[in-house]
Amino acid sequence: MMPFGGMAARLQRDRLRAEGVGQHHNAIKYLNQDYEALKQECIESGTLFRDPQFPAGPSALGFKELGPHSSKTRGVEWKRPSELVDDPQFIVGGATRTDICQGALGDCWLLAAIGSLTLNEELLHRVVPHGQSFQEDYAGIFHFQIWQFGEWVDVVVDDLLPTKDGELLFVHSAECTEFWSALLEKAYAKLNGCYESLSGGSTTEGFEDFTGGVAEMYDLKRPPRNMGHIIRKALERGSLLGCSIDITSAFDMEAVTFKKLVKGHAYSVTAFRDVNYRGQQEQLIRIRNPWGQVEWTGAWSDGSSEWNNIDPDDREQLQLKMEDGEFWMSFRDFLREFSRLEICNLTPDALTKDELSRWHTQVFEGTWRRGSTAGGCRNHPATFWINPQFKIKLLEEDDDPGDDEVACSFLVALMQKHRRRERRVGGDMHTIGFAVYEVPEEAQGTQNVHLKKDFFLRNQSRARSETFINLREVSNQIRLPPGEYIIVPSTFEPHKEADFVLRVFTEKQSDTAELDEEISADLADEEEITEDDIEDGFKNMFQQLAGEDMEISVFELRTILNRVVARHKDLKTDGFSLDSCRNMVNLMDKDGSARLGLVEFQILWNKIRSWLTIFRQYDLDKSGTMSSYEMRMALESAGFKLNNKLHQVVVARYADANMGVDFDNFVCCLVKLEAMFRFFHSMDSEGTGTAVMNLTEWLLLTMCG
Repeated sequence: MMPFGGMAARLQRDRLRAEGVGQHHNAIKYLNQDYEALKQECIESGTLFRDPQFPAGPSALGFKELGPHSSKTRGVEWKRPSELVDDPQFIVGGATRTDICQGALGDCWLLAAIGSLTLNEELLHRVVPHGQSFQEDYAGIFHFQIWQFGEWVDVVVDDLLPTKDGELLFVHSAECTEFWSALLEKAYAKLNGCYESLSGGSTTEGFEDFTGGVAEMYDLKRPPRNMGHIIRKALERGSLLGCSIDITSAFDMEAVTFKKLVKGHAYSVTAFRDVNYRGQQEQLIRIRNPWGQVEWTGAWSDGSSEWNNIDPDDREQLQLKMEDGEFWMSFRDFLREFSRLEICNLTPDALTKDELSRWHTQVFEGTWRRGSTAGGCRNHPATFWINPQFKIKLLEEDDDPGDDEVACSFLVALMQKHRRRERRVGGDMHTIGFAVYEVPEEAQGTQNVHLKKDFFLRNQSRARSETFINLREVSNQIRLPPGEYIIVPSTFEPHKEADFVLRVFTEKQSDTAELDEEISADLADEEEITEDDIEDGFKNMFQQLAGEDMEISVFELRTILNRVVARHKDLKTDGFSLDSCRNMVNLMDKDGSARLGLVEFQILWNKIRSWLTIFRQYDLDKSGTMSSYEMRMALESAGFKLNNKLHQVVVARYADANMGVDFDNFVCCLVKLEAMFRFFHSMDSEGTGTAVMNLTEWLLLTMCG
């Protein structure tokens, strides 16, 4: 079961989030490190900061290709910028694209995102806070704000950077005197466990972590008809854009094409313009290579003849704003040469300009836990229904539908959390996706329902993610008529564990909420029986065990239950434990003797018999155990409705390693649930849903439980 400490931490986190902690203006201090306090300590003690949470050394570099004994890390020394150049600068004359040149790490996807960030000063300074320098109040400490799975975190780093032969090993500026980009890369490596965790990725990942935005991906081999319009609108909205050329084999990785484009490499799109070329309109697109060199050599490249055939003023204006590693090409060539385009749309909190169009956004956190909420995709009908379910109510159709169809546009983005960190221990991205269903009539207008297996067997999805894929995030734009819908996020295979964030962006106002059972218990009135109602055979059995005092202790209860259950050959059980028998005595003991009399034992036995009937009913394969998702139905049949979080706790506590629940664990769970519900109701006599207890009552409850 989740330890009390873990549960308390989760509840505290939920409370802080409700108070606005994690929004950009109130970022969470990563690993509880307070930048201002740490900096002040260093200034007062006259020392330079060394980060104890991310020590400069082999483990910060990596675990395999950048592991302690690899050739790439041989001779690496960690140095502060002042040991590398005479007059280090944080930022000179504003951040520019040439501040970001790739080093010996395959994180071009991240650098393309940082490069796009430099085009928007307002966005950049959300990530790179003002007022940092190597001159004023320098203490070897810097900080950056990065969006992580629905929250902004403030990440502190020291300025010890990995070098080889006196040069930065990873990202660096073209002039080699500016260090903001190298320090930002270090902060991002710290968040993900080490530098090697950043190797390989999609530009959208960096885009989203620097903006809190939501990304879309386009296949340029099958682009929408209005692709040029989409790019132009995205640039106008302040969106960030990245593009790349797919590789067909490992041999292709970073191979350079005939016209000097790099395969498998992430570029950023920085502008889109129309020019008059030989009497016709030509669409041009400006691309940036984070390497800082290796540029396109085809039409419209630097110095190509096409520039001689356009208006000199246009030529001067377009070429004036060029940076090293940046080039123009025709939009036609762009579509032919590049494979995919990634656009990161900014969320309302990042858009301060009134004229920029805004999304309405909803963010949900969820978990897939083996046996309780990790049901896999539609191919697994026995478990698909146990996945978390989210309801969206689309109220208004779009203003500009673009066709005769009445529809509402919304974007669903499903993101798995913390998977890069798992690489060190052999983990990586799960294959994820989602499906969208129309809410059945009987469930409309309510949140307190979790749709069961039969619904999904009878109903087709109305929309779904284009593919299940092993990316950090899967997102799709969807158009459906106004109405109520359910989004079911899942991994492709069942039993894959991860935390996730589901974000829903609608063009118009909508209502969105998690669908979950309202916690309740249908508790029967306590049985009223006397000794006269009890059969002689039962009395004799009880008397043999109880002895003269006619009461049985916890130890005697364990003996009798295990003896009886052993007679039922169709039940798998490893026997009732002393702890579970104590719980039963606590539930039934009315006189506080910590022992059960004949009547108390008869009532308990009647409960166990009714639970045995339920157990057999939901042990569908007659294996003598229930699967954890069959248990969910069995608990409901016994009168207990629990939400997803509680089911996760129940499975963690009562299921075995194969997600099976045997009879004794099933009974123990029901005894515990009934005891806790009855205790709560006794403390909440008015039925308000809130119980007040003092410390003594709380300790009595938890220590007995």
